Amino acid sequence: MKLEDYSYIYFLGIGGIGMSAIARWFKAKGFPVWGYDKTRTALTEALEQEGIVVHYEDDVKHLPQEVIQHRDKTLVVLTPAIPAEHAEWAYLKEQSYTIKKRSEVLGIITASAYTVAVAGTHGKTTTSSIVAHLLHHAGVDTSAFLGGIATNLNSNLLVGKGTGDREVVVVEADEYDRSFLTLYPDVAIVTSADPDHLDIYGDKEELIRTFQKFISQVKPGGFLFIHESVDPRLTAQVQNDVKVVTYSLNQGEARIQELTINGRWFNFDIKSPLGDIKDLRLGVPGFHNAENTLAAILAAQVLDVSADKIKAGVEAFSGVKRRFEFVFEGNGKIYIDDYAHHPKEIDAFMSSLRALYPNKRIRVIFQPHLFSRTRDFAVEFAESLSNADELILLDIYPAREKPIPGVTSDIILNQVSCSEKTLMRKEEVVGNLRLNTNFDVLATIGAGDIDTLVRPIKNILENNGGGLE
Repeated sequence: MKLEDYSYIYFLGIGGIGMSAIARWFKAKGFPVWGYDKTRTALTEALEQEGIVVHYEDDVKHLPQEVIQHRDKTLVVLTPAIPAEHAEWAYLKEQSYTIKKRSEVLGIITASAYTVAVAGTHGKTTTSSIVAHLLHHAGVDTSAFLGGIATNLNSNLLVGKGTGDREVVVVEADEYDRSFLTLYPDVAIVTSADPDHLDIYGDKEELIRTFQKFISQVKPGGFLFIHESVDPRLTAQVQNDVKVVTYSLNQGEARIQELTINGRWFNFDIKSPLGDIKDLRLGVPGFHNAENTLAAILAAQVLDVSADKIKAGVEAFSGVKRRFEFVFEGNGKIYIDDYAHHPKEIDAFMSSLRALYPNKRIRVIFQPHLFSRTRDFAVEFAESLSNADELILLDIYPAREKPIPGVTSDIILNQVSCSEKTLMRKEEVVGNLRLNTNFDVLATIGAGDIDTLVRPIKNILENNGGGLE
């Protein structure tokens, strides 16, 4: 299949973070783009402002006339989140439209490019954003498809100018639904491979087998940068002429040295088989973010970015929305929002928060994401959340799942050991905050719709002197 065979692009589920990046790419390339999504969001509104027509009712009558009249020239891009009973999808299948999953389209877009693919059960959005930023900041002509809104770009998409000798594309390689198996990268980064998405994989062994397959698809002569802690079996099928480099905070062939914390800044050196670099300054805090930066630096070194340009790029990187995002500071209060939704991610977030604020009272508001993930990791969630001084636990955000009998937020809360813990409905959070401001640091954590609380919480802290009555 060739993209030049199509003139019209229609998205089913255009508002997803990955789908919207591809929609923006097609728009930037001059294609007429339309789409459906279930819910109007800030992201879909941004797409509309950029000239993409979006509708929110599942009804064939909303399909654009160009799509109806030019079936053979229309490419339909589908997200796995679209339900089987979706009326528009049923019609498009019945009429024999070309329908491709988002991951398949991403594979087609990157097939002829020099591709840097970042995989991992966590860390991939921040790492791919840093790779894209370092290359772009250094003047490397780069496109990037990201799983979050990179603050420097204010977007999840970077479109290259097409002026370089080779097209470089950075992609977030998503393991959900085995999507990353459509990619054949020149450089692969694997940040982690902890058990997750067990609703898809069934068990850890199948997850490992799928990562092995992804790693086997790194092109001959390519590079694999893999976190030192992952199961060593992941590299069982790596091609012989692929250079493998392990990395981590303080182990592996590439590692961080002389790390110090100065306010929000993480200062460190790196030891790398591709060249050591001293005196790096990272303004996005977190030990995990220092590791992610190390992996991104390795990719930049492969693409011949100089040490000086890497140092300048690292210092200029301002983060990703909802990844250790400082939302408010003032009136003796600090408010941080983070996308963490796996116990390992929460562990990394909390340990970094404690390192930054060792003597502060930390209140955490967490919304579990998926019934299956809550069931599978209830003990681990409880352990990681027990690092808070106070925990407010919200109801489980179901996303694509139906309830599982006996699986509620209580199975986490009952095992949490911090002295102050409570269950609360999301609708009660803002009112509670007005009455109870006994914290120094507030963190909202989760991958569901907890982000809708960010603006109201910020408003209270800004307008009421930190929420004080």
